[in-house]
Amino acid sequence: MSSPIATSSPLMAMAPKRKTKKKHFVQQKVEVFRASDPVLSVLMWGVNHSINDLSQVPVPVMLLPDDFKASTKIKVNNHLFNKENLPGQFKFKEYCPQVFRNLRERFGIEDQDYQHIVTCHGSTLLPQFLAMYRVTVESEDTYLLVMRNMFSHRLHVHRKYDLKGSLVSREASFKEKVKELPTYKDVDFRNNMQKVYVSDEEKEKIMDKLNRDTEFLVCMRIMDYSLLLGIHDVERAEREEEEEMMESSCEEEEEDENGLAPAPSSTSPEGIAGYMNSFKPMGPGEFDPYVDVYAIQSTEGAPQREVYFMGLIDVLTQYDTKKKAAHAAKAVKHGAGAEISTAHPEQYAKRFKEFITKIFA
Repeated sequence: MSSPIATSSPLMAMAPKRKTKKKHFVQQKVEVFRASDPVLSVLMWGVNHSINDLSQVPVPVMLLPDDFKASTKIKVNNHLFNKENLPGQFKFKEYCPQVFRNLRERFGIEDQDYQHIVTCHGSTLLPQFLAMYRVTVESEDTYLLVMRNMFSHRLHVHRKYDLKGSLVSREASFKEKVKELPTYKDVDFRNNMQKVYVSDEEKEKIMDKLNRDTEFLVCMRIMDYSLLLGIHDVERAEREEEEEMMESSCEEEEEDENGLAPAPSSTSPEGIAGYMNSFKPMGPGEFDPYVDVYAIQSTEGAPQREVYFMGLIDVLTQYDTKKKAAHAAKAVKHGAGAEISTAHPEQYAKRFKEFITKIFA
């Protein structure tokens, strides 16, 4: 039996019946989205939508309890429209928009430019949370917490440590070491004779921040946090840059020998390239302190020229009933005086600060 669609069109009635093609046509009608990363697409769309909406809302004089429970939601039916960039249907939810806007202001980040251009006035080693969203695509929820990157977009990190100050820490696992940049632990830091070479003034600033931050974490009954330490080796970076320039020069010579014309360079000031080129070029190991807010230069006279990136991570583990039980069980197994990784927030903070004090030269 012919379908109603087939009989309603004279052209379809005259054409030979090809059921396979009809079925194929109907099946294609449902496939409206082919983007490679739909969650990221919806996130970027939602952030822009949220920032535009927030710009129309006056900044409250002070945050109220209801602001910490508030959320905004939007559901979009985008069927067959802009299908190359966005799914046919999706949802976007933002949690506590006024609260996170307040946090961004405290961190010195402008709402309109919050995705690209940042400035800093916050004096803390804690993560700088900027927003929280929920993206729903094909009935699957993805929760995203946006935070400032502790490392640099410009200076490559050559070594990375996750420091807790626990004597039972072990060397990084094989699974971690096969990665491009392994994350090493406390034992590795000591075995490698690693030290952080900063001035006394910088050390005092770091420890002041650390003391304030750990006091706050103790009040919140938080533990199991660690100091993420990234190290940029300036001399190694210079060697790598020279090698890249030599390789690039060799490639250009080969192109000239083969009679290939060099690619034309764009002089247009538009776009991100023009924006970046408008700034004075930075030398090896240099950074903008208003962008790389966790970065510190090594002191003059240090054994090697380095840039350190330091910040607290994993700051969301509370000392709850489960942690108390784990602490009690390990105390029974190893004895009351044994060094164990699970400790009360006060004990954890004390041990952590004592260890961090010793990482400086």
